[in-house]
Amino acid sequence: MTRSGGRWTDGLRALVTRRHLTIGGTVLIFAGLLVALRDVDVDAVLTIVARTDPWLLAAAVGLYTLSWPLRGKRYGEVLSTTGYPLGSTFLTLAVFISQTANLVLPARAGDSVRAYILHARREVPYPAGFASLAIERVFDLASIAVLGGVTLAWLALGGVAGPLELVAEADGARTALLAAGGVTAITLVVGVSTVLVARSGRRPGSIAASVVDQFPQLRKPVAAIASFAGDIAVVARNPRAISVIGAGSLLIWSLDVGTAILVLAALDSGLALGPLLAVGTLAVSVGNLAKVLPLSQGGIGLYEAAFTALVVALTPIGAPTALAAAVVDHALKNGVTLVGGAAAITLLGVSPTEAAQQGTAAEAAQ
Repeated sequence: MTRSGGRWTDGLRALVTRRHLTIGGTVLIFAGLLVALRDVDVDAVLTIVARTDPWLLAAAVGLYTLSWPLRGKRYGEVLSTTGYPLGSTFLTLAVFISQTANLVLPARAGDSVRAYILHARREVPYPAGFASLAIERVFDLASIAVLGGVTLAWLALGGVAGPLELVAEADGARTALLAAGGVTAITLVVGVSTVLVARSGRRPGSIAASVVDQFPQLRKPVAAIASFAGDIAVVARNPRAISVIGAGSLLIWSLDVGTAILVLAALDSGLALGPLLAVGTLAVSVGNLAKVLPLSQGGIGLYEAAFTALVVALTPIGAPTALAAAVVDHALKNGVTLVGGAAAITLLGVSPTEAAQQGTAAEAAQ
């Protein structure tokens, strides 16, 4: 077998292994959801969904759709900073395809898909492509944590009165707020630490050279890691890049939060504006942080469970309405992603499955 054939086989084997893990995780999560929500009236959930205000849902779809060109523009800023300036339209299509692949292929295969598209269509080296994805993810997590942290601070200072304030006295609500605060704090610490390490005076190349001197057999993987770290450091040491990419990330996730708030309003949750803003922000923040680990396909189940639990703990909203909101919000966002992804696949002529295999093979070969 040729060397390239061996790499392709290794990549396919890695993809299949991750697929098994993801499928197993998905099954376990759905089983856990069935147990946790066994007392929820499914008919009541479906009735609530059927009564959803179509105009508010249409507004939610429009709002979420607006975030996609911003995702392409932000990704362009990331790549431009690392030395690979590309057009926003092409990158928006690439992001659409990779996010669609994350929904239909296992274990975040969308990362490999995007790295492959950049390499095949714009000759961006694989290490730079994977590094740009890591940078994007760091800013995503930091933005989610910031939005959640600001909301928690607002609640702590008594910024929300009414039903949410009354329910927040319950033990379950305090536990939910503490959990949300803990996850937010950990995420922010990890994000800040990543930037500080990247901004430190030590150069990845010099560190790599010292490691290779001691372990020559590690030359290739160490070089790939050094290149990866170098790309992250380029962004971390650029104040303009941090501010532009950070502002774009906050705007993108604010639109994501706004979509969930419109969904809650469409379901006639009965919350006043202040509590609606607070619980919508926290639910989206915690739901997306729950999706960080690739334990289920597209984060389905993890998002709904975290979203529902937080809404029920913090508000008088019943479990059927909270679950309906979580399901509709996630389905709406996934639907927009799939429609945009299908269009992008047609326009670029890319097969997500083949791109995932090629990208995974390249990742395994690094």
